[in-house]
Amino acid sequence: MELRFNEAEIAFRQEVRDFIAKELPKETHERMLAGKSPTKQMVVDWQRKLNAKGWAVPEWPVEWGGPGWTLGQRYIFREELQQAPAPQPLAFNTNMCGPVIAEFGTEEQKKRFLPRMANLDDWWCQGFSEPGAGSDLAGLKTRAVREGDHYIVNGQKTWTTLAQHADWIFLLVRTDPNAKKQEGISFLLW
Repeated sequence: MELRFNEAEIAFRQEVRDFIAKELPKETHERMLAGKSPTKQMVVDWQRKLNAKGWAVPEWPVEWGGPGWTLGQRYIFREELQQAPAPQPLAFNTNMCGPVIAEFGTEEQKKRFLPRMANLDDWWCQGFSEPGAGSDLAGLKTRAVREGDHYIVNGQKTWTTLAQHADWIFLLVRTDPNAKKQEGISFLLW
């Protein structure tokens, strides 16, 4: 099997390279070339430039800011960001929580959260892993009990990567203690 990019994909690759060369701040580029992680502000500033270009959320539906790219274009975009190097769009916002809200959220939730996620106005982190269970969801012990319009959450989470920057967390919690271990789990925004 031989994989080749077509002319449109080759032109798209050049467009991405040109954009990165023109728009990526020198300080961010040099920091990443030195093998250092970009600062929070560098990530925010870069994602906002990508969002202004319409490129911050490559996997999202067009109606919520996605560019409508093919799989090939998404691959090229990610590859060029890695090659530059330039910061990737924040995965917690763009690849984890945002797609769940886009697919399963109410219209009110979509309007409230998705534009802010794409622009990195809100930084999200995940709350999945727990002491003694790691990322094994069958061992999930953090519970959430509904009281009126709210949930009372009790438990611990670990490995909340980049939580020091986060404004919000999305949690997996046990809401039905009587269900099978792999069921009775809810996704909460907190």
